Amino acid sequence: MDTAHLAFTTSPHEECAVEAAAQLTEAQGGEATVLTIGPVAAEEQLRYAASVGIHRCVLAPIEVEWDPQRTAAGIVSVISELEASDGQFDLVLFGNESADAGGFQVGVRVAYALDRPVVNGAKRLTIDGGQAHVERDSDAGLETYELTLPAIVGIKEGVNLPRYPTMRGRLASKKVVVTTVQVDAPVGGLRKQRLERPPERESSTVILGHGPDAASAVVDVLDEIGVL
Repeated sequence: MDTAHLAFTTSPHEECAVEAAAQLTEAQGGEATVLTIGPVAAEEQLRYAASVGIHRCVLAPIEVEWDPQRTAAGIVSVISELEASDGQFDLVLFGNESADAGGFQVGVRVAYALDRPVVNGAKRLTIDGGQAHVERDSDAGLETYELTLPAIVGIKEGVNLPRYPTMRGRLASKKVVVTTVQVDAPVGGLRKQRLERPPERESSTVILGHGPDAASAVVDVLDEIGVL
């Protein structure tokens, strides 16, 4: 895919995770760090996170998109490096799944590699002392979990309403120093073997009319499909 003329944004699940981190630090103190493994252009999304309350931005630049296993291994490497110098993170938040691939696995893989408890699909998150209280929806009802910190939680869209950055936040984010770390990891076992495109469907368009003359034809169509 040629992304030369595409604009990127933070996916909804990760956006809610950023908001959750900002709210937790506002309520209980501490600092929040946002990390991404991606192209250099992803610095824009890191600064957006800084504009809504994140304190530190870390970018691990890569030139090509990594598979989920490799991404998880890279994140583990960066987290371990940051914790070795700055101390252990109490809580690591992920988006429930990526908006493009929807693999639901990077956060879980990181949790297992770091040997920390994990719950995905969180629709409510609170911290009380050394415990993270997580709720998530299921077919059977509402599931409630208690995780001893340090822990990892996958945030699902809808857990909160992400704020819009203020002008002051926008200006402050331009001054934030984005820390760049080098990262590499072995390629994972998932490989795309081929892509089979579905057959193209032909469709036809019927022009009912132009201007006021089309009104009666539109009414007939609405009556035909049972809207009226």
